[in-house]
Amino acid sequence: MDYKNITVAGSGVLGSQIAFQTAFKGFNVTVYDINDEAVERAKERIAKLMPRYQKDLKASEEEVTGAFNRLSFYSDLSKAVAEADLVIEAVPEVVQIKSDFYKRLGAVAPKKTIFATNSSTLLPSQFAQDTGRPEKFLALHFANQIWLSNTAEVMKHPGTDSQVFEDMLEFAKAIGMVALPLHKEQPGYILNSLLVPFLEAAQLLLVNEISDVESIDKTWQIATGSPKGPFAILDVIGITTAYNIANAKGQAGNPEFVKVAEFLKTEYIDKGKLGIATGEGFYNYKKQKDKQAELLNV
Repeated sequence: MDYKNITVAGSGVLGSQIAFQTAFKGFNVTVYDINDEAVERAKERIAKLMPRYQKDLKASEEEVTGAFNRLSFYSDLSKAVAEADLVIEAVPEVVQIKSDFYKRLGAVAPKKTIFATNSSTLLPSQFAQDTGRPEKFLALHFANQIWLSNTAEVMKHPGTDSQVFEDMLEFAKAIGMVALPLHKEQPGYILNSLLVPFLEAAQLLLVNEISDVESIDKTWQIATGSPKGPFAILDVIGITTAYNIANAKGQAGNPEFVKVAEFLKTEYIDKGKLGIATGEGFYNYKKQKDKQAELLNV
């Protein structure tokens, strides 16, 4: 593996985390997004990660500042990838957006550049031909809060070169991840193949009025020793994501998930309760912060 210069395309929640984690581990990282406004938001988002690394990983001020200084930002794709050994794509989970992006990327990236998709729902074979270099293309999927949940699922498609696959596993380790190889394509990879049915089961228990949020979470935590129950996990992921999955299943003809999607929309999304990101989801995080502040004042 000879990756030195990494470009992360897309600077949303996970794209920003991937960029900062990679820079934190000593790589030169270029962050690309579609316009200057998006780039400025990326800088703000990444700056907010710095205290998290200091708190959660006990990183020093010098380490997080050094990581930030290894980042550069562009809204011009050709400039962003000019020196790239690897491009990690983290653009929205929409087939047409990804397809169009890879066609543009393939036209401007150096011939040496490896492409990796961070998609959690779409398969690399769907875009392999769009890249113009299918043998240098595969999936590299991270979990949210990657500095703590440090898994990296590396999944090849039938046309991925075996050396590219092995190199990507080494790169994942180099940026502090536990590298998890997938030798065949699998919708949902390992993590979501396990996680989504679990979270859906919890939502059905709630929507069908079998039990309540706290009892369902408590059951899972006490019986399995897990630190979080399904609804606390959903608050981290974001309720909009849960809604999108349920809505797709509902539209595909599953009446149970029509009910789930409607419940999530009316009871949570329409009320601005989207999870930790908004301070409230299945749980109210604003109250927790107020309680902590009150204790500190005392």
